[in-house]
Amino acid sequence: MQRRDFLALMAATAVLPGAAYAGPNVTKVMVGATPGGGTDLVARSLAAELEQRRKQSFIVENRGGAAGNIAATAVSNAAPDGGTLLLCYTSHAINPAVFDKKPFEPLKDFTPISLIASSPLILVSRPGLGVNNVRELIALAKSKPGKLSIGVAGVGSANHLAGAMFEREAGIELISVPYKGAAPAVSDVIASQTDLLLGNVATVQPLLQAGKIKGLGISTTKRIAQFPDLAPIADVLPGFDYSSWYGLLGPAGMSPELVKDLEASVRAAVASPAMQKRLKHEGLEPVGSSAAEFTRFLQTEIARWGKVAAVTGTKVS
Repeated sequence: MQRRDFLALMAATAVLPGAAYAGPNVTKVMVGATPGGGTDLVARSLAAELEQRRKQSFIVENRGGAAGNIAATAVSNAAPDGGTLLLCYTSHAINPAVFDKKPFEPLKDFTPISLIASSPLILVSRPGLGVNNVRELIALAKSKPGKLSIGVAGVGSANHLAGAMFEREAGIELISVPYKGAAPAVSDVIASQTDLLLGNVATVQPLLQAGKIKGLGISTTKRIAQFPDLAPIADVLPGFDYSSWYGLLGPAGMSPELVKDLEASVRAAVASPAMQKRLKHEGLEPVGSSAAEFTRFLQTEIARWGKVAAVTGTKVS
């Protein structure tokens, strides 16, 4: 074999160890949120696991803003070669219904790869509000219409819409207080500047354990291991069931072979003991679905959140 043929062979196989499909040497995982939050945590945990399995670099790039639309738009315009992926979250299914300007179609312009994890929301209150559960909260709110406030960690977010549905289904009137993120919203609940918040488990878990805020109920129909004493909101409002979630998407047009290969790597990564431990520690439920399952899940979520946005009249200017 001549030297140039040998070098060509080495170049062709350099990206193959740990992967059955020849993809790029470096993959960017775009995140439509700032560093340090739940989306960023999932992205970095996944990237670390994929690097080990695929023997290539996975670089997390944060492009926060517009409820994830900035990062999603960049990925929708990227080449479908596996070099650019999107760690999306619940807002990807909500945004088409709440934004008047739609820079992309949430399914047509992307290739679903896997649903990574999900998380219930926890309804919490400031320590001195004087209620212990959802039933007591509803009674208090009805006795003081328009007096209690609820923090909104991002207008148009899952937290926001779930809170609006809680208000509607409970037949109560709350004052919505918008924040640019979960951190300032939680801070104001701790400081008793805001009465209530529906927050992700990862966000409120340490504060609940420290007694700085009070848990009232879970947004899903089943209790969770971290807080077994917190009853589902659905026990009082039947059918109330809202979660946040995180998934991996690529641009539209990715080859079936590449999707299948990435899906297998992602599912193995999510099933690994290290990632299972990390996600559960943060209050997340690991999933690791197939691409087909994630596609069906997105179709259902887009339709469901669209109805919620219409019922609540939620729009983002």
